[in-house]
Amino acid sequence: MNTRRTFIAKIAAIAAAPAFLCSKSFAQAPPVKLEESDPTATALGYKEDASKVDGSRYPQYKAGQKCEGCVLYQGKAGEANGPCGAFGGKLVLSGGWCAVFAAKPKAP
Repeated sequence: MNTRRTFIAKIAAIAAAPAFLCSKSFAQAPPVKLEESDPTATALGYKEDASKVDGSRYPQYKAGQKCEGCVLYQGKAGEANGPCGAFGGKLVLSGGWCAVFAAKPKAP
């Protein structure tokens, strides 16, 4: 026998189901590694190894610049890779480089 209480409980469960299902389906996926062949990486001259940057093509590159020293790099110090704001949070190698490199300010 269905009571008013059972009916209200079922309605509440049905109303909450879409929110629960959407939160699961839109859960943050783990970041993926950026490949040099990615169109955005190619456009920004991303190299996984900064020492392989073509200085004639990217004259703003200076030896010693690496992703780990860029303000857009969100990885922790000492990690091999980390998310980058220039590439939508994709993982870049800490020793990499791209044309939007902006040096982190030096600590006082």
